Amino acid sequence: MNSKQFFDKSQVNQHNRNLITEKLYSCGAYGKEYSAKDDLDTHNEIHTNNKSYFCDKCDKEFSQKGYLEIHYRIHENAKPYSCDKCSKNFSTKSNLNLHYRVHTNEKPYSCVACGKEFSQKSSLKTHYRVHTNEKPYSCDVCSREFSQKSTLDMHYRTHAGNKSYSCDVCNKEFSHNSTLKHHYRKHTNEKPFLCDICGKAFSQKGSLDAHHRIHTNEKPYRCNICGKAFTLKGNLYTHYRIHTNEKPYSCDICGNEFTQKGKLDRHYKIHTNEKSFSCDICGKEFTQKGKLDRHYRIHTYKKSFSCDRCGKEFTQKGKLDRHYRIHTNEKPYSCVICGKAFSQKCNLNTHYRIHTHEKPYSCDICGKEFIQKSKLDGHSQTHTNEKPYSCDICCKEFTQKFNLNIHYGTHINEKQYSCDICDKAFAHKTKLKMHYKTHTNEKLFSCDICGKEFSHKGNLGMHYKIHTNEKMYSCDICSKEFSRKGSLYKHHRTHTNEKPYSCDTCCKEFSQKFNLDRHNRIHANYKPYSCDICGNGFFQKGNLTLHSRIHTNERPYSCDICGKEFFLKSSLNKHYRIHTHEEPHSPDVQTFPCLQKMFIQKSFKYEL
Repeated sequence: MNSKQFFDKSQVNQHNRNLITEKLYSCGAYGKEYSAKDDLDTHNEIHTNNKSYFCDKCDKEFSQKGYLEIHYRIHENAKPYSCDKCSKNFSTKSNLNLHYRVHTNEKPYSCVACGKEFSQKSSLKTHYRVHTNEKPYSCDVCSREFSQKSTLDMHYRTHAGNKSYSCDVCNKEFSHNSTLKHHYRKHTNEKPFLCDICGKAFSQKGSLDAHHRIHTNEKPYRCNICGKAFTLKGNLYTHYRIHTNEKPYSCDICGNEFTQKGKLDRHYKIHTNEKSFSCDICGKEFTQKGKLDRHYRIHTYKKSFSCDRCGKEFTQKGKLDRHYRIHTNEKPYSCVICGKAFSQKCNLNTHYRIHTHEKPYSCDICGKEFIQKSKLDGHSQTHTNEKPYSCDICCKEFTQKFNLNIHYGTHINEKQYSCDICDKAFAHKTKLKMHYKTHTNEKLFSCDICGKEFSHKGNLGMHYKIHTNEKMYSCDICSKEFSRKGSLYKHHRTHTNEKPYSCDTCCKEFSQKFNLDRHNRIHANYKPYSCDICGNGFFQKGNLTLHSRIHTNERPYSCDICGKEFFLKSSLNKHYRIHTHEEPHSPDVQTFPCLQKMFIQKSFKYEL
């Protein structure tokens, strides 16, 4: 049996009186019971809609004098009720009682659909709409419906055209004088509110209050659907839209919808071609301040902190400290859902989005959403065809820094570390150490699920994803998912047509290093794969496999209509056209040019 908890004796006494007091008067509309007739009469005023008490400051109406007196406290900022646990103050006793549940963790309201519990009835009521898809708040301008009143209020601002207060510095207009005053501080750089812990200054008191929560780690606003907590109420409201899929801000030019007004404002700049932020060093212009800040690092590129283990340099000490965890293998941040550990908190926060399906970064042009900002930045370049990374040797441009780094390797021929077993050379000592394991067959890392062994820990980590079916890297163009980051980068090149690997003999370009290595065998006339029956040599292992079928007469591809068998899958596909009466195309044997001549010569003996 659950026992109700109280903080003082007066609450216990009141609770006991409620239990023993006989309630003789009941409401005919809802059945609510009262012990005194005056209380019932007061309650009935709710049904008669009789509001005879007016606030002389904001003209709000009330049915009872007591409600008006409580309302006055908003204007007077009076908060006579304080919590004896944390000293927080409240304007009404009912709000204090609700607040007490934060300390007692009391959640008396539970959802009958999913069993989730809530401390307030209003939170439960809002939560129910997730199950019922109820949207009781509708816009009387465009009839759009919303599940929360706060979202409707924000939506109304998109229709509001009356902005009678304008800034005499930048001519920006505002609906309220108070908003204009706050805006002025951007021009005057006035920051009258100072944090007494770290000294950081703010232009608004609300910003200071929110900042204080960083020091106290207080997150008072919690999502009643998934439980995620936030320091700001506005961030919670924005987060709710992930669950409700509400996008209250729409572009009146192209109709694109957004969850946040800031995203809509950034989107408008695409239509106006407005670039408000310019670099005072080189004059380059940007649509967003964040992009300008990132650009500045090109000019102020200074790295004062270096790692004493590998020599890597960093611009900030914090980044160096995080880098050290690579050497110590320290992973202090672990996921409470699946237990996966991370060396950095930001990586854990990004990982959580896999579980919550949260995608906070959306494209201003097409509306596509992403888990990581870097994925959005990479995606944006598909619209602008921007290639911000260029090679300072040959001026070739790339959309991703990763591809530029690979390309640099084609210019650097210095490989000072060579294997004393097979003479293969490497540019880095670590690569040589990894290569040695191919000769020693040393495999120190084994999978505890299937027992497979690996010579490198990284390969074991990638192998685990086969068992967990984890594919956390997705293509921002076609949404194809990959378990390895490298595989995603390779796949990207199919969209961008980037070929960072070029042959230094004939200048032919390739999207993957493997294809370049295979191509180089043509110039070197190196045929590492030879047939042990006839001695024929081949550049590729696949070609040797195909050739072997001539000797074994193996025909692995058979027609499921007539049963005829073939050496090549392409030959089976051509054969199918006999049954489907499809017009024939050019021979697919061109896919294997080194085999074309061989198969023509053998055609008198073997039918493909």
